[in-house]
Amino acid sequence: MSDSRATSGADKGVQRTSPGTFYRQVVAELRKVVWPTQEQLVTYFIVVMVFVLVMMTFVAALDLGFGKLVFSVFAGNKS
Repeated sequence: MSDSRATSGADKGVQRTSPGTFYRQVVAELRKVVWPTQEQLVTYFIVVMVFVLVMMTFVAALDLGFGKLVFSVFAGNKS
């Protein structure tokens, strides 16, 4: 069930946050983040790159296979 106040605009009396306060809140939240070490970053990068290369190979093989299939079906026999 949705909150009726979110769509009805009943909170028009609430003031917006100033840009300075927003910036301070963003910085405070970023300080809570657990940043990865360089070793973890390199490991994640390698894992992502290997996955992307595997998926590219898979999609390229499917493209080649379906392309040959479509040409063989629609080209007919020229001999």
